Amino acid sequence: MKVSTSLFFDRSTDQMIKGQSELAKTQTRLSSGKEVVNPSDAPDKATAIQRIKSVLNKQESFARNIDGAENRLIAEETALKGVNDVLTRIKELSIQAANGTLGPRDKELVAIEVEGLTQDLLSLANTQDVNDNYIFSGSRIQVQPFQKSNHGDVTYFGDETRNAVQVSEQRYIRFNRTGTDVFGRVLRETDSGQTVGKGFFEALGELASGIRESNTSAINQGIDDLDQASFNIAVATAQVGSEMASVNTQREINEETVLQLRTILSNLEDLDYSKAVTQMQKDMLALQATQSSFSQISNLNLFNYIS
Repeated sequence: MKVSTSLFFDRSTDQMIKGQSELAKTQTRLSSGKEVVNPSDAPDKATAIQRIKSVLNKQESFARNIDGAENRLIAEETALKGVNDVLTRIKELSIQAANGTLGPRDKELVAIEVEGLTQDLLSLANTQDVNDNYIFSGSRIQVQPFQKSNHGDVTYFGDETRNAVQVSEQRYIRFNRTGTDVFGRVLRETDSGQTVGKGFFEALGELASGIRESNTSAINQGIDDLDQASFNIAVATAQVGSEMASVNTQREINEETVLQLRTILSNLEDLDYSKAVTQMQKDMLALQATQSSFSQISNLNLFNYIS
């Protein structure tokens, strides 16, 4: 078979171009540290890598949601502890006022302290988180939930919406709490046997007035109201504790998932440097051999064989 000079040059050129291309690909992999630089290099691996990265992005979103939920829960826990401490102090004062040992002036001082403590409770009810969002306003997080009128009446301006955030593919955690969940109405039984509701802050105002007026019946009713309010706070605190535990558990699960995904991604994506260096050396030797052969053969002519 005769091989024309043109065919020889074409084949040799193709071999050198291919060798240079393979060497360039290996050098690119080494410089990037990645096994797959372009999807066309390994379509199956590229698809798997993209799928894992997509899942990792979701996990990052879940992590942000967990951090946000935790910040809210910490703020709630702190506020609820403060509320519980204040209610405990008000009950101590109420019991002192009910036992009949205090005179009018002493009861006036007790009433003033109860009113001051009620103002502290109002401040706690309007607690904000690290992002300046109100934590007891339902979904209306930019609206101060409990506002006092010029007449001293306290009105709730939040709503009853309870939202949750996604912290895993299948799990959601509550993200807000309404003011009525915590500072709900207390229930009273009338002489006729009917049950009526009384606003949280309204009941505390009546208690202070009962102490000031030495109204034992009103004071005892106030103590009953405090027991109900304290129970509501205890329930809310227990719920926060349970939710905090769920947040911590889910964070651990997510972190383990991310670790596993990153390990799989590393196995697919990261370059085996020793193997790549060996391949580069092979590519360089192959290219050099092709170039050397081409140079030697292309210089041959008929006069080389004439003695």
